[in-house]
Amino acid sequence: MRVHHLDCGTMRPLGGKLVDGRSSLFGRAEMVCHCLLVETGNGLTLVETGMGSPIASRGEEWLGRRFIRTSGPILDQDAAVTQIKKLGYDPRDVRDIVLTHLDLDHAGGLVDFPEANVHVYAEELRAFERPRKDEIGRYRAVQFTHSPKWTPHAALGDPWFGFDAVREIAPDILLIPLAGHTRGHAGVAVGTGDGWLLHAGDSYFHPGEIDPVDPHCPPLLALFEGLVQTEKQARLDNQRRLRDLVRDHSGEVTVFSAHNAAEFHRLRERSTV
Repeated sequence: MRVHHLDCGTMRPLGGKLVDGRSSLFGRAEMVCHCLLVETGNGLTLVETGMGSPIASRGEEWLGRRFIRTSGPILDQDAAVTQIKKLGYDPRDVRDIVLTHLDLDHAGGLVDFPEANVHVYAEELRAFERPRKDEIGRYRAVQFTHSPKWTPHAALGDPWFGFDAVREIAPDILLIPLAGHTRGHAGVAVGTGDGWLLHAGDSYFHPGEIDPVDPHCPPLLALFEGLVQTEKQARLDNQRRLRDLVRDHSGEVTVFSAHNAAEFHRLRERSTV
């Protein structure tokens, strides 16, 4: 199984790069939207979609003024659909899309693949369709007006490296329950033949949070993480499970998050060797 690592949403938060090359909130000047394009025996599977092609012409409408102001997305970058074409593939061969959750920087590109089956936990779809009071306004309704072909999955399934209720989307592509950031948040595991990749979405924002020896996170980033969570205890419990996974199975599973640029560049370079 071949896996391509794509950045489908570069961001430079809080006004971009500072003199020391870092952002005062995120600890780095650059953030990414880390997506995976997976070649399978049944076409292509896309894990996450990034922000989508409409940001080039409909940026403020598509992402919202507040997100643009605080996150500093690069609006003229290549969307997932464009990058897939540049790799020599037909975007119509993307048969399945697997999402960690439905936030605007993860699901904004669904519109570019209207015929794909969109896999998500049913609880996440319920949060979008019937939001609780604290979830109102979280999701960008404009990104879903094309009526995606939802394939919701129940939180029932088999164990996988200490996680329960794991759902198999396709051979060697698994949906892993990682609620907390949103109530239906998931991880996506991809078996490569040489081990597993676990896309942990927004279950953590800083690699230090899954350090099994010395868990840590920059204070302002930890504050932001708390502000955007919906289930605090679930988030903390799942970070603990991720630390256990890294401690006990780092030779078998590579864990990475959605937005950390260093993780993205390291994995992309490794995949091209």
